[in-house]
Amino acid sequence: MRQLYSIGTHIAGFVIKGLALFNSKLKLGVIGRTTTFDKLKASIKPEDKTFWFHCASLGEYEQGLPVFEALKEKYPNYKVVLSFFSPSGYEVRKNAKIADLVVYLPLDTKANAKRFLDMVNPDYIIFVKYEIWPNLLTEIKRRQLKAILISAVFRQSQSFFKWYGGFMRSSLFAFDHIFTQDKNSKVLLEKIGYPNITVAGDTRFDRVTNQLNTNNMIMFIEDFKNGKECIVFGSTWPEDDKLFLDYINSNRSKKFIIAPHNIKPSYIASLKSQLRTKTVCFSEMNTKNLSDYNVFILDTIGYLSRVYNYANIVYVGGAAGQTGLHNILEPAVFGKPIIIGKNYGKFREARTLIELGGVISVATSSAFESAINALINDPALSVEKGNTNKGYIKKNRGAVVQIIDAIRI
Repeated sequence: MRQLYSIGTHIAGFVIKGLALFNSKLKLGVIGRTTTFDKLKASIKPEDKTFWFHCASLGEYEQGLPVFEALKEKYPNYKVVLSFFSPSGYEVRKNAKIADLVVYLPLDTKANAKRFLDMVNPDYIIFVKYEIWPNLLTEIKRRQLKAILISAVFRQSQSFFKWYGGFMRSSLFAFDHIFTQDKNSKVLLEKIGYPNITVAGDTRFDRVTNQLNTNNMIMFIEDFKNGKECIVFGSTWPEDDKLFLDYINSNRSKKFIIAPHNIKPSYIASLKSQLRTKTVCFSEMNTKNLSDYNVFILDTIGYLSRVYNYANIVYVGGAAGQTGLHNILEPAVFGKPIIIGKNYGKFREARTLIELGGVISVATSSAFESAINALINDPALSVEKGNTNKGYIKKNRGAVVQIIDAIRI
């Protein structure tokens, strides 16, 4: 089975190179992987003490970051190699301060696995959530390197728990310890005989809690808001726009901040053309008096987690269509009432907070209008929902302490 997997990986490599000719995202990954070994050779010496942190993409990086930071603080003399598989993670965090070197993970061939580990020579390895690369993990196990998997989530439908999944299943045993988000994942691991499991919870709760300890002031947002009621739309897609644009256009007494997921100029221009009220973009704000505008489009990255602090009500995008709900924990930690779209079933925190009453799901523009009017017209209800969300964060933090306490270098 391992031989078939390796052959398939080589074939996939050729296919991806071909597809990259027509796909800019794939092209970034293909080109980026050609530089990995040169970067390692230039930056990592055999005598270095090294941590290797691996994440699939940006979401896993944000999930693992509080653990990475705590480990780096505890062991400041260790170098950090941070790897990503997806361009979505690498391109955004290629200059991450936590790391001495950020690289693309090579394709999971036997040769690449041996060469990568030879060059990184890690003293400790942390994978985040989903990343299971059999050839790499087999080589980690063969070398008896210290490795853990954090914030892991497993489902019965995965190959690890099927009769045909022996090859993938054996890969899990390369990890000295697996920290899961929930009890169900622990039960599944126990059924296949995996011994070292801790239900630590989701490190994202620690990540967003840390936001409260930072300076969240943004002067241009204060200038724009100018003391008025403000509704923030975070990480939105065109399907989300259909739910709330009519509401914005018919309510000019309030302030609205839209932070689209796609900040390409063509999309921003399209979004702006649909707004029939005074609108200003981040990219043009230096020439404007921000308090004169009703809508602020955040056509940049890096501010949204702090912008949520200025909201009276938050809409988080992604669930109106099929792209996937974005992070509702970021506004929840500030105690904000939250509205989302209808496709939230795959997101446990959304299901839980809807059940608890802190989050409202809407499927139509009229449902959105009803939900937001209910919150605006009943401030006590808005506060109650916000407190529910904040309490949920507080109750579920603490995963990082458990993980760091278990790590032995």
